[in-house]
Amino acid sequence: MELIKTISELSSLPAPSGFEDLAADRIHEMMASCMNEVWRDTMGNVIGVKRSRKAGAKKLLLDAHMDEVGIIITGNEEGFLKFQPLGSLDPRNLPGSEVVLMTDPPMSGVIACLPPHVLSAEEKEKVIQVKDLCIDAGLSDREASEQIPPGTPGVFKSGFFRLGENQFSGKAFDNRVCVAVMLDALSKLKDRELDVELYAMASSQEELGTRGATTGAFSIEPDYCVAIDVTFGKTPGSPKTGTYKLGGGPTIGIGPNINMKLYNRLVELCENNSIPYQIEVMAGQSGTNAWPIQISRGGVATAILSVPLKYMHSPIETFAVSDAQAASDILVKLLENWEYPAEQI
Repeated sequence: MELIKTISELSSLPAPSGFEDLAADRIHEMMASCMNEVWRDTMGNVIGVKRSRKAGAKKLLLDAHMDEVGIIITGNEEGFLKFQPLGSLDPRNLPGSEVVLMTDPPMSGVIACLPPHVLSAEEKEKVIQVKDLCIDAGLSDREASEQIPPGTPGVFKSGFFRLGENQFSGKAFDNRVCVAVMLDALSKLKDRELDVELYAMASSQEELGTRGATTGAFSIEPDYCVAIDVTFGKTPGSPKTGTYKLGGGPTIGIGPNINMKLYNRLVELCENNSIPYQIEVMAGQSGTNAWPIQISRGGVATAILSVPLKYMHSPIETFAVSDAQAASDILVKLLENWEYPAEQI
């Protein structure tokens, strides 16, 4: 399946927040095959436009952030590298993790951990903090200083493997899965004439505060937007509300961050075309790029489409293929059958 191939390729690229160039270059190439024009802006967003057949057509933006969580080196102690997170990382998940440091050529490292045999009972109960962790790259103090200087970014080591028949596990699925979903929809619309001016943005630095989407939307001035991101997959011990079944379809957000006409249209398209979906209630801050895009300039009619993801911000994020494919199908149906009242409220 082409969608899975794209997810595998994009997720393998190291591109943490603020250092997205490797992913951005490849996304630019992929987007150029199905859009009239593609460019990079000052914030590093990759933006493409597919012109409408209608003069004066409204602008619809598809947004999916391309950055991933990662680390940045701050120094070393006797060859062991100290670091800070790029984005939100749970320190409990870090010891024993493999990382790739973005040197030239890339270097491998492991986040050091003490064996349980040497830990006291008190130490076993102690809350782990990032400041107490370090990366072992097998280097001396001098080698570490010369080869991996402060400011070097890094990511979890790449992996991409199947779990059962419908799921894959690996790193950077937040949010390369949704970038691939967006690209898949664009490829299916390549030869279609549309009633809207279609913009697509692979946005930067979402994990540091929706930064790329904020400036990108201001520049594009869209009338409508569908933000595509991941949401929390249901696992044992997870909350009964606010988590969603993998294989149950993508979620469609509802709440104050969402334009109700777009929400109703997405639900209608799913119902009429037998596309599975789930409803995600977002009572306030959605935690997605839709939050700043909605209030960009004079306001943007915004919807949120999300792919459930287990183990978010870890090296073993897991998604269901059927959910990603359904998300692409929804976007294609929305754009092929564009309907929206002239008024936006």
